[in-house]
Amino acid sequence: MSGIGAPGIILLVILALLLFGPNKLPELGRAVGRTFREFKDGAREIVNEPEPAKRSESPAPAAPQTVATELPQDRRLPE
Repeated sequence: MSGIGAPGIILLVILALLLFGPNKLPELGRAVGRTFREFKDGAREIVNEPEPAKRSESPAPAAPQTVATELPQDRRLPE
């Protein structure tokens, strides 16, 4: 599989000039560069993210017992 080469690059530049015009090309280049930079930073964050701490197998502390009279008896939504 061969690369694009010089004629391909020249053709792409001419096509970009025709589509976007010479005034919009610098702005378009900055936007593409900014997008690549954000993607690269996001990928780097994902790769460098530490593994989540493993939970120990010890049981969780018991929750305090609540009195049944404190809880509402009917939890249905009003119609």
